[in-house]
Parts: sequence; C-alpha cells; structure tokens
Amino acid sequence: MAPKTKKPRIEFVCSDCGGTTAKWQGQCPHCKAWNTLQEFTVAEGAAARYGSGRPAPKGFVDTTGALQDLADVSTDEAPRILTGLSEFDRVMGGGLVRGGVALIGGDPGIGKSTILLQVMARLKQLGVSALYVSGEESASQIAIRAQRLQIDPHGLQLMSEIELEQIEAVLSEKKPEFVVIDSIQTLFSGQLDSAPGSVSQVRECAARLTRIAKSHGITLVFVGHVTKDGALAGPRILEHIVDTVLYFEGDTHSNFRLIRAFKNRFGAVNELGVFAMTDHGLRGVTNPSAIFLSEYKSNIPGSTVLVTQEGTRPLLVEIQALVDESHSPAPRRLAVGIDAQRLSMLLAVLHRHAGVACFDQDVFINAVGGVKISETAADLAVLAAIYSSIRNKALSKGLVVFGEVGLAGEIRPAPRGQERLREAAKLGFSKAVIPRANAPKTPIEGLRVVAVDRLADALRAVLSDDVD
Repeated sequence: MAPKTKKPRIEFVCSDCGGTTAKWQGQCPHCKAWNTLQEFTVAEGAAARYGSGRPAPKGFVDTTGALQDLADVSTDEAPRILTGLSEFDRVMGGGLVRGGVALIGGDPGIGKSTILLQVMARLKQLGVSALYVSGEESASQIAIRAQRLQIDPHGLQLMSEIELEQIEAVLSEKKPEFVVIDSIQTLFSGQLDSAPGSVSQVRECAARLTRIAKSHGITLVFVGHVTKDGALAGPRILEHIVDTVLYFEGDTHSNFRLIRAFKNRFGAVNELGVFAMTDHGLRGVTNPSAIFLSEYKSNIPGSTVLVTQEGTRPLLVEIQALVDESHSPAPRRLAVGIDAQRLSMLLAVLHRHAGVACFDQDVFINAVGGVKISETAADLAVLAAIYSSIRNKALSKGLVVFGEVGLAGEIRPAPRGQERLREAAKLGFSKAVIPRANAPKTPIEGLRVVAVDRLADALRAVLSDDVD
C-alpha cells in the first residue's frame, strides 16, 4: 500500500497588509481591505517558509541572534557611502548605509534600472564591489544599456538568475558590498510551490535576502513592480521589511524624473531627488526650482508660484488653474499633482469665506512639471490661481504664495517658512503672501512680505502691487 501523501496546507494572504487567514473572506480581518486575500500553498515547516532554522549560506557567519545589552550597543551613526550622484545620495538620506535594504518602484521605462546601473558604475570607481542580479533582462540587454550610458563594463558583476537558492550561493561566494535585485517579483524559492510574483514568493525571497544583508553588511536594493494605480505590487509587508522605500515619479514623456523617499530609517522622509534624462543616463538637477519655473510667465491669469517643502529642500513650483463655465449639471473638478478631494473642500471655503462661487464652473488644477504635492501649504496658492482665473487678471509680478487654508477661512502657518522665503528671494521673487505666523522677524533682502490672517485678505493681496 502506497504511503499517504500529506495534503498541502492552504493559507490566504492579504496583498495590502500581509496578514494571513485560514479561510477566504471578502474582507481582510486585519486591515479591513476588501477583495485583497490571495490563496497560496504553505511550504512544509516554518524553516522553509521564513528561512529560520536553516543554516546560513556557506561563507557567512550569522550573528543576528546574539544576546546583547542595550547599553552596550553602539549609537554611532552608520557610515555613509557616497555614490557621487548627489541627488541619489540626498534621497537616500546622505548616501548608502552598509546593511541597509531599499525598495525602489516606478512605472515601466521610467529609469529604475538606469539609475541603479549608474550607481554601480560610481561605486566601482570607489572600490566597492557590486553585483547586479537581473531576473527580467538578459546579460546582453544590460551590456547594451551600459554601452549606451557610456559606462565602463570592466569590474561590474552581472548575474541573470531568478532562483533564490542560486543567488544566495553566489552571495556567499563573491561577498559583494552592493547588490541590486531587478526585480523582486521575478524571484522564486524552490521550497515553495507557488509561482514567482505570488504573495508567498515575494515575502519569502525578500525576507531571506534581507536577513543576509543585515547579517553581513550588504547594501541591498530591490526593484519592485507597480500596479496600474502606481502602488508597489505584492504584499504591503514588503514595504515594512525594507529600510527605505523610493518611488520614481514624473511623466515618461518628459525629460525630468523625480525620486521621492516615502520611508527612510536612515534619513528624512519625503526627501526628493530631481533628475534629467539624457542620452547618457540620468543627470542630477542641482537647482530644480529653476527647471520647474523655466516656462513660467508672470503676466498670465490663473498662474501662481508655490513654495513647497520636499523633505529638507524648498522647491518652487508653478500652479496653474483654469475655471470655465460648465455645460453639464455636474461641474468637473480635475486636479493633477494636487489632492482632488482637498480641491473640492477648498472651493467650498472660497465660496463661504470669500464670496467667490464656482458651483456652475469647471475647475482644473495642474502642478507644472509632474510634481505631486501632498502638503497642505499648497492651499493658498491653489485658491490664488483659481481666483486669478475667475477674475481673468494676472497676479502681482514676482509673487510667491504658501499657506494652509482652514475651514473657517483662516490662513494657517507652514513649516520651515523662513527657508521657503529665502529660496524665493534667491530666485529673484520680490513679493510673498504668507501666513502671519510665518512672517520673518528680520527683513529678507529683496523680498516684500505680506502677512495675512484671513482668506479674503490674502486674495486682495495677491492681486495688488501694494504692501499693506
């Protein structure tokens, strides 16, 4: 009689939070998201699933389980490895950290593989050993890209492989200091039955590679696919595992690319790196405000300049508004780079506290240059551009605006107001309408500051060339 084979155990994993449950449900019991549970087969034993209880790859000495007293742990800041790409170092928090694990996502063709290949070339010049693991492209395709970028291929290690165990063996033999996995969704472990890209495979491969990186000081970068909504594909636990989460932003038809840090255990969150795509790869833009304002014309109605704060960097961005008579019973509200829900709220405040009605008007807002602005300090600039479009009158020449607008029509302060004003003055702007709480204690040379408390006062100020 043939021995009975053990029936594989089935679990359902939430693609948003990574929580598991034994039965399928329409709603995840952990994060309450709907239709996010996916079925996968559990590997035999916890060691196969999580990588624990299994000997470390040959050549590695794992010390992560050693018992330590917290007082004996060194608090010295981890030394940084500067790649020479200043914008990439900025968004990484000041450079690469040994043992740090980063995840970078973005639309196809936006430049993820390009920037990482450039980073590898810079690190090779510094004597840092690097390995590029490609699961999507062949070695010849990567060699062609390196030739196009005019990168010296000598000394750059390359591996086209998707099996996790093979990659671990190479890491144990070569012991590189910097590793790129392009992409994490293409890897699979032979200990799991599911296909590459499934929740279980992504979680298993990421966890095991992260454990190796932490144990042996390897700087590891995962490239991640994104969904049609622009979010990273796979389980949300992938973002919890890594130290840094980076997103590529920008229009693929434009020459400019933005890398934003949404999570960083070693640096500032929401830090922004600005790049220009050239024939020889991505080039850092040291003065992005000048780039975003290169086509700005101050004498056009419906246009104003916002001083936003991206991480530690003040950034000047043009905000454009178009308000036109609506020919449908439901006027359109379209915002590009600005939260559409907040736009609807701001229009209600504009009507209630400034007497400007838009209930029969289509309203379109655009943050020029493909920048996505999430901070509330953009409120006043958005309303100023809308008011200018309605009045069909250009705003004051050389004007910059920032400030949060409350539901009661009050103008609330924005963080780091002095840095914003100094950046505006440096770029030649002569007038600023800002919250009263952000008014500088000492005058800023070349910049007239109009401090306001109420929305109605702010709208009068943006159309006037006189200082109150």
